[in-house]
Amino acid sequence: MRTTYNHLLLMSLFSLALFIFLATVYKSDFIENLDLKIISNIQGLEHPMLTYFMKFFSYIGDIVQVIVISIILLLILYKVFHQRIELILFVFVLIGSTLLNVLLKHFFQRARPDLYKMIIQDGYSFPSGHAMAALSLYGIISFILWRHIPKESGRIMLICISTLLVFFIGISRIYLGVHYPSDIIGAYLISGSWLFFTIWGFIQLKG
Repeated sequence: MRTTYNHLLLMSLFSLALFIFLATVYKSDFIENLDLKIISNIQGLEHPMLTYFMKFFSYIGDIVQVIVISIILLLILYKVFHQRIELILFVFVLIGSTLLNVLLKHFFQRARPDLYKMIIQDGYSFPSGHAMAALSLYGIISFILWRHIPKESGRIMLICISTLLVFFIGISRIYLGVHYPSDIIGAYLISGSWLFFTIWGFIQLKG
């Protein structure tokens, strides 16, 4: 049974390798020019309703809101599904992702974009904390809920909703001018690596 899930470890290592590669080239002229072009295209869509929409997704991706959402989900998982081991995994993934983001930000110390900003955000830029938290949160929730959803349509809906939440939280940070696209991609890669690795480790220990 354990070898069946070794693809998760391979995905973790692959994501980590891509992150390391990005971390070595994000200051290159090619990546910087690509970042600026993407920012220009996304911010070129500016509209009052879209700005409200993006601020909402940025808001729910903030650390305080992630903590609140996590507590609510923990209570639901415990009361409805009576899961305890999975809840430990849930907390471990989120705390690990947060600590990893803090360490990486202080290691790279990349300044935030000095362009058109719709909101003010302190701290370093690479990798995005919002994007890492979003992928970790909705990724582990999808993993835990997957086996409790009997219908294929329900599982597809779960993945679609989680994917859209993670995507729009990431895009909102670019739109609002507080992150480079490479910050978001880097966050997805390292958070995905952490998520895949912890799920793989959990399966090995449980199995």
